[in-house]
Amino acid sequence: MRAAVLHEIGQDKLEVLDDIEAAGFGPGKVRIRVRATGLCHSDLSAMNGVLPQPAPFVPGHEGAGEVLEVGEGVSRVRPGDRVVVCWLPACGACPACKRGQTELCLAGFMNAATPNFRRTAGGSADLYGFAGTGTFAEEVVVDAGCAVPIPDDVPFDIAALIGCGVTTGLGAALNTADMAAGSSVAVIGCGGVGMSVIQGARLRGAAEIVAVDPVASRRDAALRFGATRAVAPDGLPDAKQQVTGGEGFDHVFEVVGKSATARTAYENTRRGGTLVVVGAGALDDFLQLNMFELFFDEKRILPSLYGGGDVLRSYERTIALWRAGRIDLAGLITHRVPLAGINEALEQMRTGTALRTCIEI
Repeated sequence: MRAAVLHEIGQDKLEVLDDIEAAGFGPGKVRIRVRATGLCHSDLSAMNGVLPQPAPFVPGHEGAGEVLEVGEGVSRVRPGDRVVVCWLPACGACPACKRGQTELCLAGFMNAATPNFRRTAGGSADLYGFAGTGTFAEEVVVDAGCAVPIPDDVPFDIAALIGCGVTTGLGAALNTADMAAGSSVAVIGCGGVGMSVIQGARLRGAAEIVAVDPVASRRDAALRFGATRAVAPDGLPDAKQQVTGGEGFDHVFEVVGKSATARTAYENTRRGGTLVVVGAGALDDFLQLNMFELFFDEKRILPSLYGGGDVLRSYERTIALWRAGRIDLAGLITHRVPLAGINEALEQMRTGTALRTCIEI
């Protein structure tokens, strides 16, 4: 089968090979035929070493498809079922799961250290799947908990977005932020996840939503998704003055994953307000705060991992909102490419021309 492979961390292009097979099928496993997958910025971060990931590996973690085969002991899905790939499944038994913080379960992270692909030509060689999945492939073998059934009326491309970006962004606004109706909001970074934050803030009844992004096309799109105004980064001080009288926003979402933008987000949060950190950053990128401001300003700093709530419930909620026309998911897909065009998709992400590129497999 075909899969897109990164041979070494730091390379900026993937090689699409046809001598790959999905490995590791057995008890408790599910084999999935991937039909659509989104390109998330976390894939780029894994490729360039910002996020830790063994190599060589197959990127991709935002996917959907249909079940081809189930291993012994698997009862939740059957061959032919449509599923979304969940890259952070909950085990249900660890302390985090028992506390109801299933997004903090570490069981899924353990999968990332186990190869789930193999090259068949020129001698057998193991490959990893990003985040234990690797959806830039025609097939993938994952733990049963990673294969979440979806209704037949949800298209594969929409389901793929629900698998990561939409769940992350909506959840940050709906689960993490504890936002009151009438709040003022700023969203720094308006790719696919940032647009989902904007939609979540709109659902929560935010009165003002300021979208901040250096790319003009993304600012224009943010207005369509519910932002009340959109500015380039150098326009944020004026927006802060106009919207909040200089006090700062009730909620600021950092959706870039860099200390510089997190610091900007902190400085634009009002005293007593909330900074929600959504972007995934590097291990060696440190956010600096002095102890006086941390005490005196009483700003809450809330990280939001994968939407900060129960992932399965979040999937169900997202599908219900989509069916009711309360959120726009199709509009997030601005580009489509086949698997052979994966490097074109990477460039679209790097330049900011795409919100989400759907790779059709």
